[in-house]
Amino acid sequence: MRSRSNSGVRLDGYARLVQRTILCYQNPVTGLLSAGKDHKDAWVRDNIYSILAVWGLGMAYRKNADRDEDKAKAYELEQNVVKLMRGLLQCMMRQVDKVEKFKRTQSTKDCLHAKYNSATCATVVGDDQWGHLQVDATSLYLLFLAQMTASGLRIIFTLDEVTFIQNLVFYIEAAYKVADYGIWERGDKTNQGIPELNASSVGMAKAALEAIDELDLFGAHGGHKSVIHVLPDEVEHCQSILYSMLPRASTSKEIDAGLLSIISYPAFAVEDLNLVNETKSEIISKLQGRYGCCRFLRDGYKTPREDPSRLHYDPAELKLFENIECEWPVFWTYFLIDGVFNEDKIQVQEYREALEGILIREKNGIVLMPELYAVPPEKVDEEYENPHSVDRVPVGKLPHLWGQSLYVLSCLLAEGFLAAGEIDPLNRRFSTGFKPDVVVQVTVLAESNQIKNLLQDHGINVQSIADIHPLRVQPARILSNLYTMLGRNKNMKLSGRPHRHIGVLGTSKLYVIRNQIFAFTPQFTDQHHFYLALDNQMIVEMLKTELAYLTSCWRMTGRPTLTFPITHTMLVDDGTDIHPAVLGTIRKLEDGYFGGARVKIGKLSEFLTTSFHTYLSFLDPDCDVKLFDDPDEGRNSPDSEYGGYPADFCEKESQDELDQYINDILQSTALKSYLPPTSKTANQPPVFSANHSTEEILSIMAKTKGLEVPAVSMSLPTKVLNTHRKSLNLVDNPHLFETKDCENVLHLPKDAHGDLDCRRLVEQLKECPTLHDQADILYILHILKGADWDTELDGQYGVTVHCLLNELYRKAGLNQEWGLIRYISGILKKRVEVLAEACTDLLSHHKQLTVGLPPEPREKIITTPLPPEELTDLIYEASGQDISIAVLTQEIIMYLAMYVRSQPSLFMEMLRLRIGLIIQVMATELARSLKCSGEEASESLMNLSPFDMKNLLHHILSGKEFGVERSLRPVDSSSSSPAISIHEMGHSGATKTERSGITKLKSELKQFSHEGHSMSSSMFASTRGSTPSSPTSTSPTGSSGDTSWGDRKGQWLRRRRLDGAINRVPVGFYEKVWKILQKCHGLSIDGYVLPSSTTREMTPCEIKFAVHVESVLNHVPQPEYRQLLVEAILVLTFLSDIEVNSIGGIIHVDRIVHMANDLFLQELKSFGAAGSILEKDVATGICHFFYDSAPSGAYGTMTYLTKAIIIYLHDFLPSTGCAMQ
Repeated sequence: MRSRSNSGVRLDGYARLVQRTILCYQNPVTGLLSAGKDHKDAWVRDNIYSILAVWGLGMAYRKNADRDEDKAKAYELEQNVVKLMRGLLQCMMRQVDKVEKFKRTQSTKDCLHAKYNSATCATVVGDDQWGHLQVDATSLYLLFLAQMTASGLRIIFTLDEVTFIQNLVFYIEAAYKVADYGIWERGDKTNQGIPELNASSVGMAKAALEAIDELDLFGAHGGHKSVIHVLPDEVEHCQSILYSMLPRASTSKEIDAGLLSIISYPAFAVEDLNLVNETKSEIISKLQGRYGCCRFLRDGYKTPREDPSRLHYDPAELKLFENIECEWPVFWTYFLIDGVFNEDKIQVQEYREALEGILIREKNGIVLMPELYAVPPEKVDEEYENPHSVDRVPVGKLPHLWGQSLYVLSCLLAEGFLAAGEIDPLNRRFSTGFKPDVVVQVTVLAESNQIKNLLQDHGINVQSIADIHPLRVQPARILSNLYTMLGRNKNMKLSGRPHRHIGVLGTSKLYVIRNQIFAFTPQFTDQHHFYLALDNQMIVEMLKTELAYLTSCWRMTGRPTLTFPITHTMLVDDGTDIHPAVLGTIRKLEDGYFGGARVKIGKLSEFLTTSFHTYLSFLDPDCDVKLFDDPDEGRNSPDSEYGGYPADFCEKESQDELDQYINDILQSTALKSYLPPTSKTANQPPVFSANHSTEEILSIMAKTKGLEVPAVSMSLPTKVLNTHRKSLNLVDNPHLFETKDCENVLHLPKDAHGDLDCRRLVEQLKECPTLHDQADILYILHILKGADWDTELDGQYGVTVHCLLNELYRKAGLNQEWGLIRYISGILKKRVEVLAEACTDLLSHHKQLTVGLPPEPREKIITTPLPPEELTDLIYEASGQDISIAVLTQEIIMYLAMYVRSQPSLFMEMLRLRIGLIIQVMATELARSLKCSGEEASESLMNLSPFDMKNLLHHILSGKEFGVERSLRPVDSSSSSPAISIHEMGHSGATKTERSGITKLKSELKQFSHEGHSMSSSMFASTRGSTPSSPTSTSPTGSSGDTSWGDRKGQWLRRRRLDGAINRVPVGFYEKVWKILQKCHGLSIDGYVLPSSTTREMTPCEIKFAVHVESVLNHVPQPEYRQLLVEAILVLTFLSDIEVNSIGGIIHVDRIVHMANDLFLQELKSFGAAGSILEKDVATGICHFFYDSAPSGAYGTMTYLTKAIIIYLHDFLPSTGCAMQ
């Protein structure tokens, strides 16, 4: 018998350690590990981490086998791992109904449980009695299932289990928009069960999705049926959201040691090395102590000051936990493993020594890893005084299995028994490696030969869709539909992938389906979903964005191939020419660069070899997927007008099941023509007055349902109106029920009982002079009868209201009547496909959203990601009865998300994006530029094309000056609204510093007279002299005496209005407010108090604190007044730096502003001003002229605010005169 080698003896020592500290807790029946001797529950996350040591040890034995027993030992250890992984699979498969529900609801009530009974695999606590939703735990399971399968273990046995795993992929796919309880099961750190978006969950999900993509779960023995498919766009979403969050862990935690598992082993989810290092150094500087790391700041778990009798904390008690948080040694094992992966010998050495010092050794030589080290209760005060000075005591579980396992694994790695690649067979560790440049291949395809010939006239040669046969082209929604077949399983009642939109990464691959090659056109060119694709300039913008996105996010082998269709909606002049924006784009693409992306334009057939191909083998005929549930379905003939590309289709006879399925989907979205054309005989009185409104329609609806006295005549005078179309007024505060002229009366046909006659209403569709009137009739029918009511128009059956609305939508699209398009979209409740994703993008960049017009009961706040249906309902509810506003709100959320991805700097120091106010400001800006009434401006706003709307929003966000002009030529004669174009104006030399108004003022010493009063010119020169970056050179210069500052009048008022509406605050504002709150009892703002106790709950850099300050400021309805309050608080915060311990009780900020205003007025009067200059704003009592003064300078607002503060706080400030300089 050979003697045991040294390494063999060491391994046997580790095997004994693992047996006595980990495997002794494994249940012989289920394979699950209980948390300890007295805890019989098995946590999913802890079980996976705890078994890693066993997996590593098994591989070490297999590699260093001296004798046959070692091989047997290796097999035995590996089977322990398989047993545990299958035990967890059993637990989850018993909750298959939850997986199915969660795909749709993403609700905390429908999620998989976080812990199970280790003896029976049953659940332990109710759905609502624990923070079960922990996406990172499910993701961790999938990540290690992939890694272990790749290392040679066989964990999945049957195809039913494969489809279950595929559905778990769908379960974690939406991690980027799911607020969960996170790695510590607590959610928000106040421990009150509030879920939040956690970077640790998003990162783990991203890693799991990448690891399991295209993996064969049967290992070397599998075929195409056991392969898992992941859509690349979901991975990319997780990545971008993760990047926008790190190093912050969530809204309530500015840093969390749990992120170590994301930036290093096991997830390696972050590809940006700088971000990895930044997060790592944040953890070391803020959380590391002498015994390990705290989980996060002010973590009360197991500290002497925690009250174990209740589950939650009071917000103000979080301050008690500061500096006495428990330290967890487990995080040092992460640093140790990270050192091995980075080949950093010093880091390995350092953390090995540190761990040796805190492990607990038993008599028999067994070392144990304690859960955490806490401050002894009697030494708490000493630790408060001098953090990290007191010797701590081990508390909690001993051993802590998760820590114990990672400790053994780190030793095996450090001593060379295992190589890094063996516990990471899928090579995640190279994620931060070099990425080559991406060239995007673009194929331009003409929808028909007519378009192909038009392009040829311009010297551009492209293929038509018919030319590329046998290759096939289809719109992206077909791909979405095909993917719903993935993961279906009748036995387990699993429905497959939810119908989610497929992004541009998904459509830039080629797909092999039943031996045919398919290319798919990107979603943004598909006009069936939302009206953005009807605007050709917008399509070009989106193409630019998507190309840039592809160059930065493409991770697959080969090159991305984007198929860009030229369709009949891109034609102008009655179809005789191509839209110039589209032509220009094709020419730019031919240059090889477009919007910063490298592109190569060519034929699809030339790109076959360089593209990435995905085999959708789950659609093969021998798989169990039935494209049609009923064999007779889908046999109907293809309609004349496809929603797809008609030229793509094969002959009817040769169609197989797949072709019929595609036909069917296209047909369900095909449009048929039933609507009569608008009548041009305008001599009949119009059916509707221009002024009919939703309120009125609702009252009609109430009457038809018999809710009111039916005797009331159905001719309603319009004074009850605040209409949704003509007289929607976003500018002046709309007073409902304004009295308008009562000549226009709504004539609706009545039947014998005096009720509304819907059949006659249908007949009136033929007499409508405009599309708008047809829309109004259809809206009334929609409200009264519902979308599915059969109008039996012209005696045809099956012509539903919904059908007609869809057709009207298409007609309005061809005429580019944007107001009408938005109105019909609202009636049809169309929603932006990517609305939920857009919302999450904004939220993860730490912006909150509000929808609806202020004040608050009507204005709804969105702080966590919501499922799409819930989000749409919330928007419609917040928009009140106004459907056009609901549609516009979605559109603006979409643009904001585009900008937050491409130009995050626009959003600096903005926390809450109030969509309602933004819409109001857009209308006000139009009214100001066009000098028109609020109603006309609101209508012009609704009629802007999407491209112009996006531009207007950009100008408002960036504070750039812009001009709005009425075009002389109306876009379309039938369009009722004025056509408008928006263009940027020459920059008037205003720099960023001037915009913040803290520069020296140019004093233009000119004498001039105003309203007959001669005024000291220095006064005017200083208040008007500093130029914000958005002066309005559109205001008229009045009398000759007025000219020297006529152009500049109103610009500071406008600046304050814009900043107040988009909630922009100075840099570092919230941290300064936190400091000032430490020195007083609170700030009172417009009657609401911001108490100093908030600093006991929240840390200065926490998003939650900023949001809290913001919400108090948001009670102020006038944006310009809000901005003056912010300026006053800013001046106040300068006091936090002087050596004063307290500056009194509650400081009334509005009192300070009013005092400053009075000082300003006194000074004006002393210069002899009178008349309109002294006019005050009715709502706030502040002089208009004060609102319009520059912040800086001898007569700037800051000067008066400072004086007012000195008077207000007179008693507390140091008596020396120079302290306030």
